[in-house]
Parts: sequence; structure tokens; C-alpha cells
Amino acid sequence: MKPTLAQVCTLDAKFEDDVADYAAGKCQAIELWLGKLDAYLEGHAPDDVRRLLDEHEVTAPVASFQGGLLASQGERRKEHWQTFEKHLQLCQTLGIGTLVVAADVGGPLTQQDVERVTMSLAEAAKLAGRHNVRLALEFQARTAFINNLETAAAIVAETGSEHLGICLDAFHYHVGPSTPDDLAYLTSENLFHVQLCDLLGVAREFAVDADRVLPGEGDLRLAPLLARLTEIDYRGSVSIELMNPQIWRVPPLQFGEIAMTALRKLLGQASMD
Repeated sequence: MKPTLAQVCTLDAKFEDDVADYAAGKCQAIELWLGKLDAYLEGHAPDDVRRLLDEHEVTAPVASFQGGLLASQGERRKEHWQTFEKHLQLCQTLGIGTLVVAADVGGPLTQQDVERVTMSLAEAAKLAGRHNVRLALEFQARTAFINNLETAAAIVAETGSEHLGICLDAFHYHVGPSTPDDLAYLTSENLFHVQLCDLLGVAREFAVDADRVLPGEGDLRLAPLLARLTEIDYRGSVSIELMNPQIWRVPPLQFGEIAMTALRKLLGQASMD
């Protein structure tokens, strides 16, 4: 497993500071946040991103996230898919192998809507393959469809594309309808990315992204999840992903050092169990 920090954890910091300061905290892999990357590229070229990463000896194996692909229609769909293709081209240029796609499917749904979602996923995976990029489908705990690990695994299997897999986000796994038994659906072939966080002192029915804290500092039972990763010999990225506005104010150098210590401790314990 490859310890990785998600750039969204320090959303208020500059793109270049994230890279430099995470690297100073012994982080060798970053999950790029597309919003930050797009903003940085308004005044820079992709070559500048490559040079920045190379300078600090950091890789960018994953980018997050692409939304709006699955259930949008009309002009909105056209806009989302144009952005998606732009991001795929960017991932290919920068050597980013995996792009997280959000299952942001609202309701109520008809059977036609469900069919549109599955067809959109197949189309997205096909397009990603042309750019040598894998798509990691992130189920969303409170959406109308693909809100749990079992369904996400079934949709990925039904699509049957080597370019489509699962993004396992610990927040959505714990606060949504997924069950511990669902971990059995994870395999070394279908799991493309993992995002970790924790929750402290909040009932999962009321938990929101802003409640995320560092893994190991809260109440979530992460051990069974990590044990499954070890069991299937998962060798991909495991990132810390926090959307907590209080943590956003922490300087990236300080956050990087603390987060990498917590992540390495967690992954080290998992490998020893």
C-alpha cells in the first residue's frame, strides 16, 4: 500500500505549497484535487506541474474528483463531459493513472435513469481507456443510486471494463448503507483507490464531510477495512482525505508531517495484524 495525502486536506493553501510542504513532511505521493489543479493551470502550463512534482520527488498517482457524468442531461451533460475529456487529457499528460469519479446520482430515479447511469459509466470507462487512465468509481453514501459498496462492485462488474474500478472512501462506507460483509466484494482487481478519514463524537446519521478528522483520532472501526486490504494484497494508493474547514487552515507543512505519521502508523499496524 502506498501512503498518499489528498491535496483537498489543505484546500486554503497554494497548489505549489502543497507539493513542496507535503514533500518536506516525507510524503512521496499526492492525490491531486482537480479544482486546485485547474486553478493553478490558469497561470501555468502542464510542464510546470511536472517540473514541480519532479523537483520535490513527488508522484501524483490519483486525481479527484470528476462529477456530473452519470445522470446529467442536455447542456449540463455536454459541459460535464467536455470537462471530463479535458481532465483525461491532463491526466495522460501528467502521468496520473487514476481519476476518481463521483457517483453523484440524485433522485427520484426511473428505470431509464438507472440505465443512463450504467451506459454513462461504460462510455466513460471506454473514453478513459483511450487516454490510458483508470476510473475509480466513488459511491456516495446519501445519493439515490450507487450509495454503497455492494452496488458499486456490482456496477463495476457489470460494466466489465478493465479501466473501471472502485474508490473506497471510508467516510461513505461508514455513514451510508454499506455493511461489513460488503468488504468481501473488494478484490485486488476491482479496487483502484482508497481514501481514509475518521469521525469523532458524531452519529453517522448526522455526519458530514466537515466532520472528518485524521484516521486514528476518532471512533470509526478502520481495522476490518485495512485487514481486507491486506487480505487481497492491495498495492495501490491509500490517501488521507479530509474536507474539514478547520483543518484547511493548518499550514500544509505541519499537516503533512502529522498526517503522514498517522497514515504510516495505521498502515504499519495493518500489515502486522
